[in-house]
Amino acid sequence: MKSIVSFDLDMTLLNPRAHHIPESAMEAISRLRKSCYIVIATGRDMDNYFSRQFRDIIRVDAIIHSNGAKITIGNEVIYETYMSPKLVEAILRFAEDEDLSVGVTLEDNDYFTHMEQVIERDRKIWGELKRQYKDPWKLIDKRICTMAYVGEPAGIKKLETEFPELKCPLCDDIKGADIVEKRNSKAKGLQFLCDYLETDIKNAYAFGDSMNDFEVLQAAGTGIAMGNAVSELKEIADYVTADIEEDGIFKACRYFHLI
Repeated sequence: MKSIVSFDLDMTLLNPRAHHIPESAMEAISRLRKSCYIVIATGRDMDNYFSRQFRDIIRVDAIIHSNGAKITIGNEVIYETYMSPKLVEAILRFAEDEDLSVGVTLEDNDYFTHMEQVIERDRKIWGELKRQYKDPWKLIDKRICTMAYVGEPAGIKKLETEFPELKCPLCDDIKGADIVEKRNSKAKGLQFLCDYLETDIKNAYAFGDSMNDFEVLQAAGTGIAMGNAVSELKEIADYVTADIEEDGIFKACRYFHLI
């Protein structure tokens, strides 16, 4: 029975500030292919323009997108669930009224309320990005798996108070959060994928660094926190490896004799 090795993307495999995946991480993945299923489990939709370059570089066996709301194997979608249009409209209306930036990147376009806040965040972290902004109210008529928030933690508290059906795990390194329905998680996505591939989640390894990895590190047989992970994740992990830029992926895979 092949094991699954699941990786978060940002600050686990990828340093988004430098747009760089360490060579040692790519070497580990190359060696893992011989005996394991390689999976990305991320808050991103890896099929949009902002992410698919990394999807194509890493060449995984499966992807748990959007915090478990979408799962793909190759070009096949094997699971997908959406927010209701009523909920999407309510979130957008609340964000407009509270001066919050929320939205989604779909395929080649970005749909955000108060897009000036996204532009300012991008400028500080990555420099100028050539995003194609569209009217966020068009999201009501689209299939939305999850949304994103750009801003400080105070805005997250407002969203979670107003919408108890949502959770907004913080992405501290890029000043924002995922906006996820509580019924979805990377953990549920990993369990679905394990069942689909007829392997046991007890044999799965999950790597992560932020709060949207909390549940999947608990669910996997072995949860591994990066050295640069938030303290809450390190506390529940089975193992804490080195930082992303200090060969953390490679060192953990070697420690567990996966390579």
